[in-house]
Amino acid sequence: MMNQPLAYIHPDAKIGNNVIIEPFAVIYEDVEIGDGCWIGPHVTIFPGARIGKNNKFYPGASISAIPQDLKFAGEKSLVEIGENNTIRECVTINRGTAASGRTKIGDNNLIMAYSHLAHDCLIGNNCILANNATLAGHIEIGDYAIIGGLSAIHQFTKIGSHTILMGGSLVDKDVPPFVKGAKFPLQYSGINSLGLHRRGFDTETINLIKEYYRVVFQSGLTYSKALEQLKTLESTKALEEIISFMEKADRGLIKGYIEIKE
Repeated sequence: MMNQPLAYIHPDAKIGNNVIIEPFAVIYEDVEIGDGCWIGPHVTIFPGARIGKNNKFYPGASISAIPQDLKFAGEKSLVEIGENNTIRECVTINRGTAASGRTKIGDNNLIMAYSHLAHDCLIGNNCILANNATLAGHIEIGDYAIIGGLSAIHQFTKIGSHTILMGGSLVDKDVPPFVKGAKFPLQYSGINSLGLHRRGFDTETINLIKEYYRVVFQSGLTYSKALEQLKTLESTKALEEIISFMEKADRGLIKGYIEIKE
């Protein structure tokens, strides 16, 4: 660890090898930081943080502060952060509550400046949260999701893998995997084809996903009837992921595309 006399590091904090801690950073007790991390100036890491290897925390980030939840009664809980994440300026990540005991972030995520991740959120791998993305409590986001800047996501909402949401999205329904979400109110706006191509999905698979979502969003069926029809189709990995998501979509799905005719 780089010896930085202008930082405060509690003697009970566990700091890995080759960790750089810049001036005026504050690291409390009951904190674990893995090898190769960079802790920028004025970063505060509160008790309960469990941080993996090679993460970068930019100035002003606040990690593992207590939840902004009036039901929180001081129970022991955690923030778990994986490896190779970039946490930009003034990001706030609150620790969990008694509901799950943790807020968890996977690997290789980019969380841009001023974003907020509330208690008990679960974020997958390779996600991007653009500036000022605001997540209420108990939100689940799958791998490779991209959340546009200034988006606000309602508590208990689920967002599937490989989704992309436009900036300024107001999300109060679950967003299934592989889709684009846009417009006001938030609607299904097609498949995230470009993102899927970049991540190695072949054209045949992408076309199948389009067909699955024609059933869900463009057939005129209720979502429960659409789900029944999806279950009659030949199984693929993408189809099984969509079916599993729909079965767990407690808040209901976003609406299908609505064409306004003049």
